[in-house]
Amino acid sequence: MSNNAPASFTPPSLLLCTIGLSLATFMQVLDTTIANVALPTIAGNLGVSSEQSTWVITSFAVSNAIALPLTGWLSRRFGEVKLFLWATILFVMASFLCGISTSMPELVGFRVLQGVVAGPLYPMTQTLLIAVYPPAKRGMALALLAMVTVVAPIAGPILGGWITDSYSWPWIFFINVPIGLFAAFVVRMQMAARPVTTSRQPMDYIGLISLILGVGALQIVLDKGNDLDWFESNFIIIGSVISAIFLAVFVIWEMTDKHPIVNLRLFAYRNFRFGTITLVGGYSAFFGINLLLPQWLQTQMGYTATYAGLAVAPIGVLPVLMSPFVGKYATRFDLRVLAGLAFLGLGMSCFMRAGFNTDVDFEHVALVQLFMGAGLALFFMPTLTILLSDLPPSQIADGSGLATFLRNLGGSFAASLTTWIWSRQAIQHHAYLSESITTYDPATRDALTTMGGASQSAYARLESIISSQAYMMSTVDYFYMLGWVFMALIAIVWMAKPPFAAKAGPAAGGGH
Repeated sequence: MSNNAPASFTPPSLLLCTIGLSLATFMQVLDTTIANVALPTIAGNLGVSSEQSTWVITSFAVSNAIALPLTGWLSRRFGEVKLFLWATILFVMASFLCGISTSMPELVGFRVLQGVVAGPLYPMTQTLLIAVYPPAKRGMALALLAMVTVVAPIAGPILGGWITDSYSWPWIFFINVPIGLFAAFVVRMQMAARPVTTSRQPMDYIGLISLILGVGALQIVLDKGNDLDWFESNFIIIGSVISAIFLAVFVIWEMTDKHPIVNLRLFAYRNFRFGTITLVGGYSAFFGINLLLPQWLQTQMGYTATYAGLAVAPIGVLPVLMSPFVGKYATRFDLRVLAGLAFLGLGMSCFMRAGFNTDVDFEHVALVQLFMGAGLALFFMPTLTILLSDLPPSQIADGSGLATFLRNLGGSFAASLTTWIWSRQAIQHHAYLSESITTYDPATRDALTTMGGASQSAYARLESIISSQAYMMSTVDYFYMLGWVFMALIAIVWMAKPPFAAKAGPAAGGGH
């Protein structure tokens, strides 16, 4: 591997370069959530069931999860800027193809392609931002990227709903075309003079095949587990066995191969190890909140999709306002303190939600979301800086791709477990609450009397009340659990050791 590249490179306009890089990531992160609200419309237009339409989400998630860990190998082989540009352009082409799809198999196939080429975008954006910013301002770069990471998933469902209602579902994909082309053009112009150093490593075919089969099967199991009642389904059992076997082969092979396609040895670095654990744990819990809260508001509190989105949206306000200050001043503090404060804020917001009841109003839900935003603003930048801080410059792309892959996988686990735990706890609470509901119970008789007597409609109304309270109790249980998860992460982040400066040595000069 050659390290002859100069130690630093500054684009003609740092602002334009940052906008170009950030837009590509915004487009890609937005695409992970924008299609969710359009699924019923897509299913109706393409003549498939709602269950079949979920493959639009699953196919993207599976292919994206497989592609993410390959980022480091691809960047060494082709160069960081070239990989970013090709990934962006191919993402634009795949998005256009998704928009003109006329059948579900076509759409799913193009979503697979979209997920594959989207894989390198976030890690490459992170790597290139660290590379082009001077050491004193790298925190600012990571804070801006963190802001994009927070705002895009919130904007996705709102924007997706508006586009689907106002125009038609293909436009949720067509919107990527001008954004992606502009981003690619700007980055190409700004990075044209950046020196490139590449290295030809042999392809690790065993690692690649075991990664595709292991991660692909795991992602499908996680996405389909709730729909198929988990291990009651032979499909889930077979998928789990395939995933376990090939992931075991993958880990053993990658730890012993001379040229692994995914460098698992990075976990030998203390800060990368504990930084990644806190990133995955924090993001998974945050993902669980983002999933459960709108679902509870819509199914149990009678909110429309738009109102649920608006109730959740204030979480993005403080990260947008605070990110410039976090980026500018964070390096003056011990980043473990900032990350600890982030987890404290996120945990406290969960405990606040654990105090909700079925009478909670829109304003109260939105204010807790606003408060949570303060914790979120302090979460991404310190955590990302810590996990990349002790990696050699030539391993930044590997580390970023691996950490992002594990973060997304954590989100998939959180998505499956959140729905499963919430439903399971609600069933248990319903059983406990129903135990004393008999015509011999005075309180039950009084309740039925106030509803007009022991009629069919009164019993149905009583059942509805019990069900609503059961889900409320389950929601409270889940937020208590997430609150303690965040508190545990405070202890884990303190296992990292300073200094925490994000490095960019020879890699900054032009790839590896």
